[in-house]
Amino acid sequence: MERSLDTQVTQAVDAWLRWVPTWTPATYKGRGAPCRRCLGSPVLSAAGVGSDVPHGVQHGLSTRMKSIVDRAVASYTERNLPLLQVELDQQSARNRARSYRPRENLDPEYEGLPLDPEPVPGAPFLFTLEGMAGEEEVPSLPPLSHEAKEALRREIALADEYANLVGRELCSLLLAHRLRIQQAVAQHVEPQVEAMLAELTEALDTPFGPDDLLPGG
Repeated sequence: MERSLDTQVTQAVDAWLRWVPTWTPATYKGRGAPCRRCLGSPVLSAAGVGSDVPHGVQHGLSTRMKSIVDRAVASYTERNLPLLQVELDQQSARNRARSYRPRENLDPEYEGLPLDPEPVPGAPFLFTLEGMAGEEEVPSLPPLSHEAKEALRREIALADEYANLVGRELCSLLLAHRLRIQQAVAQHVEPQVEAMLAELTEALDTPFGPDDLLPGG
């Protein structure tokens, strides 16, 4: 029996709460561009996770919530949208044809993030994971008629509409978890951020090491 949306949200929040105590600033990866999954996310807003919370902490929660929506839409598509389901099955077959799939089986905290670090000017990579994953030849999808394309567009619109419906319900369910989510951030994340800022402030206040202060140093 399929779990209710309420149960899925509760279990996902519980899993995130078990992970939060393991987060440290050292695991936080800076980004050259905003994360489209987290920036302005209504899910994070419903959860009470502000923009001042480190992105790694935000991403772990928003990704878990996205997985719930994705599963709901996949089930709806399988039951009601045959043309879209065929397209998705064909795309899955193409993905399985790739022998190297670095995006699979990632922990929620890393799903959707860039596979490679930001390049350093003047120090090009010998290879990248993105590049290696994109080098393989995979079969092309069969062409669609104009009528089939129009029908597929209608089914995609229905899937998007259903995703928005599930997303809104998920946000309303998250409101019941705001307090324990915010308590976890206050207990496990904010002290580490404050300690890091204090260390940075101290370093800026005393830019010279002890040896630099000695005469002739």
